[in-house]
Amino acid sequence: MRSCSETSRKTLPNDLPSISVVIPTYNSERTLAECLESITGQHYPREKMEIIVVDGGSCDNSVEIARTCGVEVIMSNQRRSGEAGKAIGSQSAHNEIVAFIDSDNILPCADWLRRMVRPFRNPIVVAAEPLFYTFRKKDPIPTQYCALLGMNDPLCLYLGNYDRYSYVTGRWTDLPVSARDCGSYLLLDLDERNIPTIGANGFLIRTNALNKLRCEKFLFDVDVVYQLVRNGRSKIAKVRVGIVHLFANGATAFTRKTYRRIRDYLYYRRLGARRYPWRRGGRVKLAKFVLRSFLVFPTVVESLKGYKTCPETAFLFHPIACLITLYVYGLAFLAQLISE
Repeated sequence: MRSCSETSRKTLPNDLPSISVVIPTYNSERTLAECLESITGQHYPREKMEIIVVDGGSCDNSVEIARTCGVEVIMSNQRRSGEAGKAIGSQSAHNEIVAFIDSDNILPCADWLRRMVRPFRNPIVVAAEPLFYTFRKKDPIPTQYCALLGMNDPLCLYLGNYDRYSYVTGRWTDLPVSARDCGSYLLLDLDERNIPTIGANGFLIRTNALNKLRCEKFLFDVDVVYQLVRNGRSKIAKVRVGIVHLFANGATAFTRKTYRRIRDYLYYRRLGARRYPWRRGGRVKLAKFVLRSFLVFPTVVESLKGYKTCPETAFLFHPIACLITLYVYGLAFLAQLISE
């Protein structure tokens, strides 16, 4: 696995941009402390950083943990959702770049922020995110699996619109995306017909560009990128660095998060709040996912293919993940049809 290299605390360049880190939380005590410690431990000028935690009314110790970790700004999110929290936090950001880091994200090395802001030296770059999910053997199997797969939703493997390196395909996306190798990062030139699911888990964006978008109530990750591209801001960097995403600590949590993802998508789509055209994924690819997941054997073959590339037992979770996703999505869409 690729990982960041630790750096010593040398004199930092004074031309680093100022950053507002926005973290939405809701009952996040299990992961928040490690998340915040990885941010406050960055080799980055503290006077150029502000951390904004937007809490959705947590019933646990999330707010207390944020205070203990020295968070400067703690805001309230009455809508509770992470998308609403991001919108609230971004509107209060005062610095040049907004960094959206979820409460279940961990920055894997102390020079992570410095590496992530490097592409912004190029004025045409409007946003950046990591190219990899960092794999750690100490994490639960579903989290390891998602890091290896390069996505949290196995359906995206079939639709091809994932955005992190996958050890199953050997690519970071299957969409026809223009990408120029700039050494420490890939410079993407996106068009609105082919946008991978960019925008979550360590996404950095210029504040002035974000402020021009319509994100008053909710900030949906890939919708932001879609709006940027439609506004002519199509240059986005995929930085050769990873980020830890503590997605799920077991099959039950994986099922619950899968259900929440499709439930929220269908709900906000009915409200007309979503802009990214998911329908372009293709019915043939969707049918392939349904068939292969239902038959199980094809997904077993895929897991073995991934294991051959990177021998980690977490790949064995792939058939289970596909079945869970098929079952949960199927029930959600069926419920929607009945309600209509």
